[in-house]
Parts: sequence; structure tokens; C-alpha cells
Amino acid sequence: MDHSQKLELFKEVMDGIYGKYTGESWKPNEYTENKGRYLWTDAFGVCNYLTLYCETNDPQYLVQADKLIEDVHNTLGKNRAKTARLGNSDENHPLNGGLRIGKVHAEGHPDGDGQYFHYLTKWAFALNRMSLVKRDHKYNDWAIELIKAIHPYFVFNRETDRPRMVWKTTIDLSAPAVPSEGNLDPFDGYVTYRIVAANCTTGALAKEILDMEKMVVNKFQRYSSDDPLDLGEALWISHNFPDEKWSKKVSTTSLLALEYLWKEGYFEMPTAMRLAFREFGTTIGVQVHPDASTEWKQNRVNKLHDVWRPKLLKRDNDITPAMFCASLIPGVWSANYDKLFRSSVTDSKNR
Repeated sequence: MDHSQKLELFKEVMDGIYGKYTGESWKPNEYTENKGRYLWTDAFGVCNYLTLYCETNDPQYLVQADKLIEDVHNTLGKNRAKTARLGNSDENHPLNGGLRIGKVHAEGHPDGDGQYFHYLTKWAFALNRMSLVKRDHKYNDWAIELIKAIHPYFVFNRETDRPRMVWKTTIDLSAPAVPSEGNLDPFDGYVTYRIVAANCTTGALAKEILDMEKMVVNKFQRYSSDDPLDLGEALWISHNFPDEKWSKKVSTTSLLALEYLWKEGYFEMPTAMRLAFREFGTTIGVQVHPDASTEWKQNRVNKLHDVWRPKLLKRDNDITPAMFCASLIPGVWSANYDKLFRSSVTDSKNR
């Protein structure tokens, strides 16, 4: 497919996830499975709409991004009954209590609701991209509020040289739901916090960034993975600061691991034994990273798109197609996306 064909498919798939645009009264579809919003998917959804806006200059996509953000805050920023906001958040400061994942099952279930660190960082990133594209600091301010609200509940021993993390907490942030640390969470937090802080002149995240930096310094030499989503995420994380020592190590490790997986036939296994969205993590990561090979960026990415395109809705109607769109055109996920600042809202309205 050429770029224009990818763009048309991108629009079609996004319409299938969230519904066709019906004007400024438009509201995003709820997901069939969990009857509401899902934080990871919707972070991709917001970024996808921003990419569509940057590619087309059509202001409808900014409206859709805004409406999706509003719906996430009014759904996942409240308890499961939607009767009260989380923590001390309010309409103007909707993220002071964090955001639920949006799981089907309630807390206590092995796959129950709660707050995931790596979902929250995805949302903070999406808000930052919205702030940049729309030229409105409100969204980045919300990202800062979110980070400051959740950080103390995920990161412990902060005053020592070896802070530690948990990757999941209860909905109200009162206790860890899982005591272990996510493999990429320190790197993810370090990079996302720095991206958000770069658009804020107050130095509001200096302490939080230092906590993450300590963990990255202690961990980066030991980083390893054999999971395609994890490896793709590692490439996305590291491409934001490619010249730093930790980033070079994580990048090299991830690229070697992906090459091994390809040559050993992982990506040739029956699709029933694989998950499409995990491989779209890979294809996004290799496309944005400057050190990924041309073989990966072109031939292998295209091959994986061809494999999964007829099966996009086989597993779910949200996370898989949303990540497929981001893989078709990574757009605002790329630190070097040349269209990110091309047009402002005012520019588009004056055309």
C-alpha cells in the first residue's frame, strides 16, 4: 500500500472502532466487551486522531480526540459505578485521582480493574501530544497533574539510591494490587515524564524524573525480553533519547532480540498462537527507531500488516485495530514526526 491507501484504511478502521463522525455532537462508541472505555486503547485512539489531523488538516479529528479525552475522564476517572470521581479530582482537574484501566472484571479478579502504570503513562503521552497539536497547555497540565497524583503510589523508597516500583494498584491507589515491577516501567516513566516536562517551564516533575532516573541507571544494563510488544515498546521508549547510554543499550538489546525472534520463526508460527496487538507493538517500535533495519521497517512490517489485516477483529474490536492504525502511520508516536507542528487549529479553521 502507498501512503494514501494507508491513510484511507486508517480512517476506515478508526470509524469502525469509534463510529463515524456526526458533527460536534459526536460521541465515541463504547466497547462491546467492557461496556465502556479502555485506557490503553483510548490513548492510542487519541494519538490516532491527532495523526489523522496532522495528515489531513481536517479539524473533525481534533474534535474527535477532544471528545474521546472527555469521555475517558468522565468514565475511567470515576469509580466503576460512575457515581463519583476518583480521589480529589473534579471537572477542571479530572486526573488528581488517576484513571482506572477499564477492565471487565472488578477488583479481586485475577484480571480485575485497577490502575496500571504503563497505561497511565500512555495517557499522559496522549495528553502531551494533544497539547502540542492543538496548541493548548491545558492538556499537558493535566498530564502533569496525573503524574504527580499517581507517582507516590507506584514508586517506593524514593529517598534512597534504589527506589522500586509496582506495576498495578487498586482503583483508589490505596495499595499495590501486584507487588512486582513491570519490566519497562522505570524506562517508560523516565521518558514520558521528560516528554511532558519539556513542555512545562515550572520544573514540576523534577523529583519524579529523578526517581525514575535512579531506577533506569540501576536497571538498564540488565534489560532483556523475548516478548514482541515489550521489545517494540522498548524501541519506542529509547528512540526519544537515542544518544543516551541507557537508550543505546536498550535499543541494541531489543533489536538483537527481535532479529533472533524473526530468524527462529516466531513470526511464522500459526496466528492462533500469537497476538496481533503485541506484534503491532513491534512494528510501531521498529518504524520510529532510527537504528532499525530497512528490512524491518519495510518488508517485515508490511508482511505482518498483510498477515493480520484480514484478522483485525478476530480477537477484539478495539485494542488490536487501534494499534494497527498506529502501525500503519505511526505519526505523533514518532519523536521526529515532521507534521506534528505543521498546522494549528486556527490555521485549519481559516482555510
